[in-house]
Amino acid sequence: MPFDIRQLRYAIAAADHGSFYRAARALEVEQSTLSRAVVKLERSLGAPIFERSRSGLVLTTAGGAFLGGARPMVATAEKLTSMMRDAGQGRAGILRLGLNSAISAGNLRATTFAWRDAHPEVDVQCVEADRRVLFAGLDSAEVDIAILMGTAPSGSLRAEPLWSERILVAVPACHRLAEHQVVHWTDLQAEQILLTTADPGSDIRDLVLGKLALNGRKPNIRLCHCSRETILSVLGNYCSISIVCEGATGALYPDVVYRPIHGEQGPALVGYCGYWRPDNRNPAVMRFLSFVRQRYALSFALSEASSVQEKEGPANGEN
Repeated sequence: MPFDIRQLRYAIAAADHGSFYRAARALEVEQSTLSRAVVKLERSLGAPIFERSRSGLVLTTAGGAFLGGARPMVATAEKLTSMMRDAGQGRAGILRLGLNSAISAGNLRATTFAWRDAHPEVDVQCVEADRRVLFAGLDSAEVDIAILMGTAPSGSLRAEPLWSERILVAVPACHRLAEHQVVHWTDLQAEQILLTTADPGSDIRDLVLGKLALNGRKPNIRLCHCSRETILSVLGNYCSISIVCEGATGALYPDVVYRPIHGEQGPALVGYCGYWRPDNRNPAVMRFLSFVRQRYALSFALSEASSVQEKEGPANGEN
């Protein structure tokens, strides 16, 4: 091609403003630079684009037709440039979030929605699996960040605590505990508790065991080979109960209600951690972590690249 996008952009600006002087001011370049570029473009084409006079510039017939075809080319080039710039800064592209718990409510749902509002050009893709699969996905770059309940040995992965959420008991609407506004751990001692074998069912089981294994008496926990959604879907017809994290309480199930669990120190809470590879090259990862760090007033350190992003200031209403 005997010309470049910059020359086309200068010629279009000159046509729009009717003079090299006004076009140069609009583009914040030297007038001589702009006019030389247009002259070079005309020489490459072998025909004038403009008729020049003291009153300004007028498009020739050929010049008008040429710039009419050039405008979409310049617009496309500028869009591609902007896309590349945004992707390089983590403002566009794909962010793959790994999770192993429900997100019908709670902090992960709120954070994901707030991130999407602030970064509409980033395609957030959720990958739900147990932590073993998610950790393998982090190693293979199929997952960018995994946000999981509790903590786990992470090897070479970076792990940081992010937030805490309440633990609640799910009970049939006709159950005696449904009449309580708050349920204490001691209220659950004699209940059959249904939990899934799927992740994070084992973590919730260990939590319940730690809270209810008093005086050598094991709590009545029944592990089911089905999803947490299946357990909650049929719970209304059982005399049993289940334990869920706050992220699962946005979904409604027939004849099931949720009640917060309290311990001696107040509401029962469980922590969530973020896991990622320090060498992940996706710019959206550091921008997302910076977003989470600011949102929850966390203090973990980020890479130098993310520090530069923070100095640029929040994007599109980040706070």
